[in-house]
This record gives sequence, C-alpha cells and structure tokens, in this order.
Amino acid sequence: MDLVLSIMSLAAVALVLGAIWLWRKDAAFRKQALLMLFLAAVMAVNVAIWTIPTSEGVTPVDQLEAQAGE
Repeated sequence: MDLVLSIMSLAAVALVLGAIWLWRKDAAFRKQALLMLFLAAVMAVNVAIWTIPTSEGVTPVDQLEAQAGE
C-alpha cells in the first residue's frame, strides 16, 4: 500500500507540473490543464485520506495492514 500511495503522490506532482507547462504553452490546452489540476487534487485528497490519522491516532493504512496481518 505504501508503494501505491508513493506513486499517487509522484503522479500528482507530475500532473501539476504538466498542467503548468500546458497552461503556459497555448491557450488551446487550458481545459486539459484544468482537468489535470483537478485530477491531481483528487489524488492528493485520496492520499491524505489514507495517511492522516483518525481521532484514535491510527491511520487507515495502519488499520488495513493490521487486519491483513491477522
């Protein structure tokens, strides 16, 4: 699961950088650049959901790994 979260984080950064490059390149690609930024935001929120601890202090990733170990 850690590998998937790392890849999602790297992909989100790549999407933001690609969107900035497209935005500056040509006005015709602005819609695609906005969609790339939206996808990067969705991916970042998903990573945050899995890694931010709950009120008990345990992350959902830790809970999943604990259940898999049983």
